[in-house]
Amino acid sequence: MKITLSLIAALMLPTLALAQAESSAPVAPPPVPSLASDLAAPVAPATPEEERLPTPPSPDAAVETGAQAPQETLAAPANGADGADVDTPTLEPQALPAPQPEAVPETFPAMAQQAYQSALTFLRDGGPSIWAIAALSVITLALILWKIWRLACLGAWSRGKAQQAVLAYEAGNFDRALALVTGRRGVRSKVVSAALNALRTMPEEHAREETARVAKRELASARGGLGALELISTIAPLLGLLGTVMGMIAAFQALQSAGSKADPSMLAGGIWEALLTTAAGMAVAIPASAALTWFEAVIDRIRRDVEDGATRLFITPKPQKLRLAAE
Repeated sequence: MKITLSLIAALMLPTLALAQAESSAPVAPPPVPSLASDLAAPVAPATPEEERLPTPPSPDAAVETGAQAPQETLAAPANGADGADVDTPTLEPQALPAPQPEAVPETFPAMAQQAYQSALTFLRDGGPSIWAIAALSVITLALILWKIWRLACLGAWSRGKAQQAVLAYEAGNFDRALALVTGRRGVRSKVVSAALNALRTMPEEHAREETARVAKRELASARGGLGALELISTIAPLLGLLGTVMGMIAAFQALQSAGSKADPSMLAGGIWEALLTTAAGMAVAIPASAALTWFEAVIDRIRRDVEDGATRLFITPKPQKLRLAAE
């Protein structure tokens, strides 16, 4: 029995020693791909435009990219560990726009000085005709203002007293009618007062003539100044046209004297300067013509009121006291 156990132990010892040797041997690590040969190094873009605008990958590149994706995953930590330079885009801070200075409002003296310089340049470039048109503009403004004041004094926009006097006369109250218009400065009141006085002291035929005379005189006085406005509205465009023609002549003379070295801008500058006088003449004539039309309409309304009042006075039967006085 002992001999048998000894033989079995002798046979098992080499097997156990071999198994122990295999278990104690170190395990070799798996092979690591080489960074220089096996991994694809990233290619830096040639220009900033290529870096910002990547090209679409081709099908072959997509296959290679899919195959090399695990290797690039391993290469990233390796590069970081080795301290290799990696081209990464850097974002530069954008400069903020400089604050704009606030616009300083122009003062009234500065605006007045600028307007004065513009007017002086306009007068200097326009020539003699523009000075005459400027004088006409001042006269036109003065005439318009004076005419408005004059018509207001003549009662152009008030007809109440004259109409009340006519109504009182038609009602038979001659004394009240005369008292309403006596001493008043309006055209209507003066004509009605003259007609009432003529009816009291003259026969009807003579009273009509006297009323017509007073009416013509007052209406002629109301039309004072309209002739000057009509003249200005007529000659202002003609003066502007004259200045334009003279400026064109001067521009073409300068162009001719320049000869072959003529500059078209010289001709254009002379033309637009010459046209300034035409524009100025029309700018004076248009307000003058408009004011003239308005004043004539106001005076025409006064004339109609005077005719209406005088006619009503003469067609109304005279009171008994006036008939006795006239006889």
